[in-house]
Amino acid sequence: MYIERFLERKIEKYLHRKEIIAIIGARQCGKTTLMEHVFKKLKNAKFISFEDRDILELFIKDINSFVDLYAKDLNYLFIDEFQYAKDGGKQLKYIYDNYKIKIFISGSSSSELSIQSVKYLVGRIFILNLNPLSFGEYLNYKNKKIYEIQIKDKILSPPIIKEINKYYKEFAIYGGYPAVVLSSDKEEKEEVLKNIFNTYFLKEIKEILQLPEDFKLSKLIKILSLQIGGLTNYNELSTGSGFDYKELLKYLNVLKKTFICFECLPFFKNKKKELVKTPKIYFLDNGFRNIVIKNFQPLENRTDIGELNENFIASELTKTGIDTKYWRTKAGAEVDFIIEKNGEIIPIEVKSNLTNSKITRSYRNFLDEYKPEKGYVLSMNFFNQIKIGKYPIFFMPIFNIEKITKFDLNLF
Repeated sequence: MYIERFLERKIEKYLHRKEIIAIIGARQCGKTTLMEHVFKKLKNAKFISFEDRDILELFIKDINSFVDLYAKDLNYLFIDEFQYAKDGGKQLKYIYDNYKIKIFISGSSSSELSIQSVKYLVGRIFILNLNPLSFGEYLNYKNKKIYEIQIKDKILSPPIIKEINKYYKEFAIYGGYPAVVLSSDKEEKEEVLKNIFNTYFLKEIKEILQLPEDFKLSKLIKILSLQIGGLTNYNELSTGSGFDYKELLKYLNVLKKTFICFECLPFFKNKKKELVKTPKIYFLDNGFRNIVIKNFQPLENRTDIGELNENFIASELTKTGIDTKYWRTKAGAEVDFIIEKNGEIIPIEVKSNLTNSKITRSYRNFLDEYKPEKGYVLSMNFFNQIKIGKYPIFFMPIFNIEKITKFDLNLF
């Protein structure tokens, strides 16, 4: 069964342009399925995969014969698993420069794609990220009517909030990998996540780094999964995992390049008073994080509910391409997330449970210092709006993050 991906709408905008479309993302996030779905809508198109070693060898060693068989006189060519083509960007450039054909490629590692393709294809390629499902995509698949209400209505009624939170609580535990979303029950979801972690992730990492074993890497991932939202302490990570400092940085970079984790850097203007270097590390998918620690208890029973909610917000912002940061002073004042866009600064605080419109002293300190035009405080159920000075502060349910990513200013 196909789950509608919002990235498809962007792809459709670029169909009439000549530029190559590269779709990159983690293994098992649905790249092949999306490519096949787009392919089936088009006429005079060809779909191939570089998992077929004969096709791959022809592409690498005899590009003219490859073109005769798979590209000549076609309007569209789809190449799945492009990361297997070493130095493949050179051949793509040749096809792009000499034939009138629209090319789509997919790859499971941003580092591989950048090394093999982008250096040859400046001005010739659009790189699009496909992540595990966002909550919007998940809700749209599970209950389209509820999703449309959530996006359209400025204020949601308590029954609607309760209904959407049922979906959110499941998403916060099991995440958005398509195979997990399509699984019929909790036991199957857990088994699929286990398979994604053991078979796809550890296998790919071992291949990239040519590791004889993955024990240290597994320890590192587990430590990171238990420190969501905390300041990264490289000494602790090094001691706990067994990696020396240089190895640790290398492995952290691989986790980012394979779309498992990502960094949230500090927002600062005053180097004397605010943190400027230390990142926080989050997981792109809550389900992946939970399989690492083997904990699938319901959200309301979790001692780490705050960390899961915070990781969800970080992930949702990152999936939309927003450069997410946090703010912390050397005196300890902190705001969970800071968004910068078009010169605007927006603070976001995440609270698991909230029943009133109070804000923390840290949040007020940030408002006093930076005077943002608006801010958000997110919790499980609470809706309200207040003003701090002349600027509005919106209190919204956590699942409503999509409204923030679209910068919907007319919520109330």
